[in-house]
Amino acid sequence: MNPARGETAIRVAGEAVVLRPTFAALVAAEQELGPLFALVERAAEGRLTLGETVGLFWHCRHEAPPAMTRDAIGDAVVAQGVAACAPVLNTLLRQILAGR
Repeated sequence: MNPARGETAIRVAGEAVVLRPTFAALVAAEQELGPLFALVERAAEGRLTLGETVGLFWHCRHEAPPAMTRDAIGDAVVAQGVAACAPVLNTLLRQILAGR
């Protein structure tokens, strides 16, 4: 994981999955979740859904094991608790706003 690239990680099934907000990842997330600035605004207002959070994590996963599924990421978020995943989400949202 390289924080200088805006990377962060989440533990899924005992493995650290690196999340990297690349241009391609953010475009894919935006196509699914809508405008990224609106996503950040919803997060700031406490209105970001669990599905949106998992969707953003899914699109930003980097070099995850091929068998990794979106449901596995969702299960990991639920198992760890949304509050425990907040720093990971915060890192990605800051990268969306500020860039590298």
